Amino acid sequence: MNNSIADIRRDYKLQSLLESDVNTNPIQQFTKWWQEAINSNIDEVNAMTLATSTIDGRPSARTVLLKDYDEQGFVFFTNYNSHKGRELNENPNAALVFFWKELERQIRIEGTVQKIETTKSDNYFNSRPISSRIGAWSSPQSEVIESREILETNEQNFIEKFGEVIPRPTHWGGYIIQPNVIEFWQGRSSRLHDRLQYKLMENGAWKMERLAP
Repeated sequence: MNNSIADIRRDYKLQSLLESDVNTNPIQQFTKWWQEAINSNIDEVNAMTLATSTIDGRPSARTVLLKDYDEQGFVFFTNYNSHKGRELNENPNAALVFFWKELERQIRIEGTVQKIETTKSDNYFNSRPISSRIGAWSSPQSEVIESREILETNEQNFIEKFGEVIPRPTHWGGYIIQPNVIEFWQGRSSRLHDRLQYKLMENGAWKMERLAP
């Protein structure tokens, strides 16, 4: 074992997470933690790990950005033909992880995924910088390409084609992850962390349980 790696550790002591301190609704609890993260000036606070899987269980994960959330779920945008898009089309189950090390906190979310309404994808796409809109057209995301010059050539071609009026590609848009499990993790001393898990019941109510760390 590489001891220089194995010896890396940190004792978490900032806060606790008790049942008496949390909201009975996990989305409202997420809002509470989200606002505290925003107020802490965490860099890339909306960065989250998205885990997907093929139908036969081969997993993959990457970092994406949260762009919206509400009681219905958590929204991100991507190329529908990308690796994650293909996996979500094949297996619409996914997981998210937020890790805010400055607050010694983690949030895990599991749920089912579907595309959002095209009008919402249009509205967000049109709010992006022109360069990002061109980029959505220029990159055949997750496909093998021979060189970076292909991207640069595509970019120039689409700049000339569209000018400043750039439509949303039909292969690009939003997904919403509709949660059925949300877990809030607060680091505690001696690795005896606090973990509170909410599970969505058949009647639509959330059941909260404490998990051992």
